[in-house]
Amino acid sequence: MSWWVLHLDMDQFIAAVEIRRRPELKGLPVVVGGSGDPTQPRQVVATASYEAREFGVHSGMPVRAAYKRCPQAIYLPSDPAAYEAASTEVMDTLRSFPVVVEVWGWDECFVGAETDDPEQLAADLRAAVFERTTLTCSVGIGDNKVRAKLATTFAKQARSHAVPFEEAGTPGRRDVEGVYRLTGDNWREVMDHRAVRELWGIGSRMERNLNELGVFTVADLAAADLDVLRKRFGPNMGTWYAALGRGLGDTEVTDVPREPVSRSREETFPQDLVERAEVEEQLRRIAVEVTRDVVAEGRSIQRIWVKVRFTTFYTPVKSRKLPEITQDPEVIATTALALLEKFELRRPVRLLGVRVEFAPPDPTGPA
Repeated sequence: MSWWVLHLDMDQFIAAVEIRRRPELKGLPVVVGGSGDPTQPRQVVATASYEAREFGVHSGMPVRAAYKRCPQAIYLPSDPAAYEAASTEVMDTLRSFPVVVEVWGWDECFVGAETDDPEQLAADLRAAVFERTTLTCSVGIGDNKVRAKLATTFAKQARSHAVPFEEAGTPGRRDVEGVYRLTGDNWREVMDHRAVRELWGIGSRMERNLNELGVFTVADLAAADLDVLRKRFGPNMGTWYAALGRGLGDTEVTDVPREPVSRSREETFPQDLVERAEVEEQLRRIAVEVTRDVVAEGRSIQRIWVKVRFTTFYTPVKSRKLPEITQDPEVIATTALALLEKFELRRPVRLLGVRVEFAPPDPTGPA
């Protein structure tokens, strides 16, 4: 049997959990986020049902903007405890199979398995999840995590547009709904002509950087000069982007929980911060709070990031490595204020955030 990596992604997960406990909402546009009151300011959409997405509503947009696009939608408050419980149901269902489950969030995970028929395994996983939770999911099959993750996108597209698998580029097994296979065998056929933005881990900013180098498609990235990529993005990231263009990636799936490497706090203010003294006061408070969180976990800090979101939604981020590892809230607060000097505070501030990176554990410390 061969080792396969599967990526399982729940369909409209948060909305689906809400619809599960309110079956009368099935087939209606549903928007979840904030308090559930679309007239309240400074709230963000957590998720939207497929019916709401048809009106242009999507996660991350202000709830008020969603209401303008789809006033007839049902607006519900976010309930993280319910989503955590539903996620646990799903992951426990997957663990009942002879597979390795690596959780990446409430609504997605990687599954590693030895099998001669990955499509049948994927179908069995989907059926078990639906039978035990009534929630649906899509599954991408790959020979590594990069390809499995991308395959899930095609599985969702094939379901939503009723595209036969052979037309979507998947070899064999046309009878498995919600499943897509992407491997080295069909990587170039499926991916070469696509924009680099469609690759996992490449956002709009990185797409612009690559475009400046004459790299527009996945094929361009695969053929790009490695030295040029390393010079532009550094030796590690340049090498990673070159591998990404060829669909190369990690094949290991582990059920060991991932250790957090950072902690963050951010706050959207009920009213915009206009005066610099207000911004400094709130940033200092957030920096002290996140430091106390870290120290309570027995961690130390080696780097800090400050995020500022203006009323235009422009959101620059600045960072600095500390000269010495610390647990001192005053050091973190002072560094945050020093980073604030790098921002041009010409517009009111909507949000402030501080993220701190943990220092590696002391190997000489207690076991």
